[in-house]
Amino acid sequence: MLARLLSAAVLVVALSPLPLHAVERVVTVVGEATLAVTPDSAVLRVGVSTQGKTARDASDANARQMTAVLAALKEAGIAERDLRTSRLSLQPQYDNQNRSAPARLIGFQASNQVAVTVRDVGQVATVLDRAIGAGANEMSGIDFVVSDQSKLLDKVRAAAMADAARKAELYAGAAGAKLGHALSISEENAASPVIFQGAMRAAAAPIPVAAGEQTLRLTVTVSYELTQ
Repeated sequence: MLARLLSAAVLVVALSPLPLHAVERVVTVVGEATLAVTPDSAVLRVGVSTQGKTARDASDANARQMTAVLAALKEAGIAERDLRTSRLSLQPQYDNQNRSAPARLIGFQASNQVAVTVRDVGQVATVLDRAIGAGANEMSGIDFVVSDQSKLLDKVRAAAMADAARKAELYAGAAGAKLGHALSISEENAASPVIFQGAMRAAAAPIPVAAGEQTLRLTVTVSYELTQ
């Protein structure tokens, strides 16, 4: 009998409605902000591709030509720390014209490419011209970048939070409540890189290069407490 009474008491407590203040009242919104900035530096990927009848011939020719390109880049003001080998390869070349016969080895191709950081975006065209003039015959692209994104993103974060608070205030007012403390914050951000892709070519005049703008985007999802 005592066990039945205790079970009934527990059931009554479990079914009793919670007091109003125990019910969590929350509004969740997404704040957004963007900032358009002009890139102040660039990363070029340029290199040399050479061919030879033997692997040694192709490698030696590539080394001589690449040495001249690196010297030209340094003369253009590129520091040693801003030069980094990004690709190095030596591949056999075959004659595949006669598909009925086995492929015939006709030589080798050596490729050497470096990533060049240009810290003054206004010098990109000049650096490219110097590299081409010294013998560079490969280019896989240019990435224009903003060197100090962290400080700029802090401004975007503040703007995104302000946008979230504005939206939350509107919802709180419409619900007849007041906006309380932020309970949770999560962030997503994305930068739209500016990339130029082009084929390497010899040029008598400086190559026209436009850095354009880079857009920093950030969204925050914020949950706010609603109060009376």
